[in-house]
Order: sequence, then C-alpha cells, then structure tokens
Amino acid sequence: MNSPSNHAVPIMFKNSISGLEKVFKTDIEAPKVVLVTGPPGSMKTSFCYSLMSSYLEKSKEFGLYVTLEESGDSHLRNMRSLGLKVSPSLEISDFSDLRELDEIIEVDNPTDYVQFIEQMLTYYKKKHGDHFTVFTLDSLGALYSLMEDSEGMRKKMFYFFKTLRDLNLMSFIVMERSPNTPSELLGNEGFLVDGIIEMGLDRSKGKMVRYVRVEKMRACEHSMERHTVEVAPGSGMTVLGPSLA
Repeated sequence: MNSPSNHAVPIMFKNSISGLEKVFKTDIEAPKVVLVTGPPGSMKTSFCYSLMSSYLEKSKEFGLYVTLEESGDSHLRNMRSLGLKVSPSLEISDFSDLRELDEIIEVDNPTDYVQFIEQMLTYYKKKHGDHFTVFTLDSLGALYSLMEDSEGMRKKMFYFFKTLRDLNLMSFIVMERSPNTPSELLGNEGFLVDGIIEMGLDRSKGKMVRYVRVEKMRACEHSMERHTVEVAPGSGMTVLGPSLA
C-alpha cells in the first residue's frame, strides 16, 4: 500500500499564487479565455506573470507571454524587481519578436496583428504540442491601438477567442479598466470571455490597498469577495483574506 508521501500533489492554477486557493474553490481548467482587468497600477501584469511562471515551474509545461506594452527585457526587469521567479518554461515575446517571426510565419496581411498572433500561437502549438498550455496577451488595448480599424478589430474578438479555445489554451487577456466600472461596460469582450478577474485599487481608508476579485468564471466555484493582494520583494505575490468593507 502506497504511503501518503507517494501521492503526487495535483498541479493547479489555484495553487500557483500563495493564498489564491482562498479565491478559487475549484481549479480553472482549459480551454478558457479570461480577462484580467483593472486600472493602471493594480498589478494585472504581475498577477498574470506570477500565475503563469509558478504554474509552469511545477508542471514543466510551456507558456507564451506576449507583451505589447513594453519590451521583453523591460518586462523581465520589472518582474525580478518584485521578486517574481522567472520560469525557464515561460517565453516572453514583445513586438520586436513578432517582427522576427514574420520570416517564419506566413501572414496574408502583415498589419493584421490578430492574424499574426493567431499564426504565432499555431506555430508554438506545433512546436511544443500539448505541452503548450498557457498564454497571456498584454494588453488588448495595445493590440487595438495597432489596428487601423478598431471597430473591425472588436468584431474579430469572437473568432480570436474561439482560436484560443480550439488550441486548448488557458488564456489570460489583460485589459485596462476604469475603477469601479461594472463588467457590462467592458464591451463585447466581457460577454465573450469565460471569466473576468478584476485587479483593483482601494484608497478608501487613507492608504492604497490592492485586491483581486473574480467577477465570473465558468465551470468553477469561486468567491466573489475582494481579497487583498500584497507583493513583497523576495517572496513575490500573496493573496490575503477577504478585504474589509
């Protein structure tokens, strides 16, 4: 009879950030497209990076983080300054990397960045197979700004999100959001995604407190309360108990 020590601990997203199991009662499983929203400074990027890096370090799977907000090197410096561990299984690509991949990936219209990202994802899926499981786009607003026709761009979201699900990815899409804005004001994206995670700032008690709150997550049992988030140098991100009203 096997001893308890021989039983492998399940690798789950909800255990990837310390304390996140207080928010998610059951795990979030692929395929899903999840918006990570909030105002500037609410640590949307840090949350996605920390979640991915920790998960991939344990699972030995492969993840791709596409940042259109800053260079990959700048992104890594910021993450290291927060004490967030860099997983070798996580590849960070910025806009310059997308240009270099243009020689490998055939795209009908080089200014159609949605198609470009879809082709890039397909390329990595062929390269890594089922080991490619996690993807983050940072950010949707930056992607919109690169497109000549923003209204046409929004119409593509349904098919873009479908592609992410067809590739069986756990996908996180960073999206700026004004403070205290209801999910209904997120536009079409808010209705098309499987989940919405709000990263917020609370200044009501004289000091700034960051929090995480899950507004919706299909096929997952979760709390809808605000949970305080802290980041300490050397220890990374921690989710504390529910924020006091």
